[in-house]
Amino acid sequence: MRLLALCTLTVCLLAAAEFRQHTIASDLKGGYQVVAADLNKDGRPDLIALAAGLKELLWFENPGWQRHILLAGVSRPINLAVSDPRPDGIPIIVLAQEFSMDPQQSAGIVSVLTHTGDPRQPWTAAEIDRLPTSHRLRWADIDGSGSKVVVNAPLAGARASAPDYRDRVPLVFYRPGTWKREVISNDLAGVLHGISIVDWDGDRRDEILTASFEGISLFQLGGKWRRTRLAQGSPDAWPKCGSSEVAVGRIGKRRFLCAIEPWHGNQVVVYVERRGQWERQVIDDSFVDGHALLTADLDGRRRDSIVAGYRGKGRSVFIYTAEDNEGKRWTRHPLDEGGMGAASCAAADLNGDGKLDIACIDSSSLKWYENITRR
Repeated sequence: MRLLALCTLTVCLLAAAEFRQHTIASDLKGGYQVVAADLNKDGRPDLIALAAGLKELLWFENPGWQRHILLAGVSRPINLAVSDPRPDGIPIIVLAQEFSMDPQQSAGIVSVLTHTGDPRQPWTAAEIDRLPTSHRLRWADIDGSGSKVVVNAPLAGARASAPDYRDRVPLVFYRPGTWKREVISNDLAGVLHGISIVDWDGDRRDEILTASFEGISLFQLGGKWRRTRLAQGSPDAWPKCGSSEVAVGRIGKRRFLCAIEPWHGNQVVVYVERRGQWERQVIDDSFVDGHALLTADLDGRRRDSIVAGYRGKGRSVFIYTAEDNEGKRWTRHPLDEGGMGAASCAAADLNGDGKLDIACIDSSSLKWYENITRR
């Protein structure tokens, strides 16, 4: 693969964007997810750092990145989702914890976190559900009402076991207020690892994309839930089949899908729709334990780049940019080569300059990559 980038320890120069690296924390045992959200209504996105090996859920206050305990007494946390700001300007958070890859050992506790007046002080938690291997939480406006629900995508079915995980896995949601579990689907099989929320058809309703052993599927609500399988994912035999993460991007008006395949896999994959079919193209097959994936317009050119990272040997984060308007040719640029085994990354304007920055978390570190591109 042809590289069009130069990288030093602290600055990565891309063909279209330039980033400066900052370390926020280096003691986050089992760091797994980073979320950008304004928790103290000052107009600046803060960073929440979820670390599976810690007993505290932490957040770091922008701009000085002061550390605060969001919730104490956490046990095996795996994922969280932050709402839009409430009437008081501060969001609510939904958290999944007591996670295990073995459904028999995973209580899958889902709780709603609310502040007690000062968001810098620890928040309170109210349990709303227990669903084994609760793994991915996202807010979504599924009916176009403007009132969002929380989607919960467990990793596997309650009777599944490694390595095949042969069981049906539920996909559910909760309406704020009642917080009662409602079923979207029990159709998916194997491991359901990634989900993405997107208004797929421009009807002002959010749809759900899933990445599982059965590839990439789209769930739409129209009276009842309907599933459409968009792509098979990796064609290898079970359990090395399907997809692990999924995201949607655009190059101008053209939409593309991107994925990491198979589960915790080695491939970064792009799908472009042609004649009603999503054509699969592997743009990188060098990953070891691929896990972080997002799309974002990093250079202000109305084209989304792909940010992808892996946790295994060589631990790195790369940015992929399209060289054409068809999504057929992609160039890889190092964002943090050898220094960040990213489990999760997020894109947000962290310093208020109008450009999207990137934050990533790995098994110990939280970093933000300041977008210092000149426009």
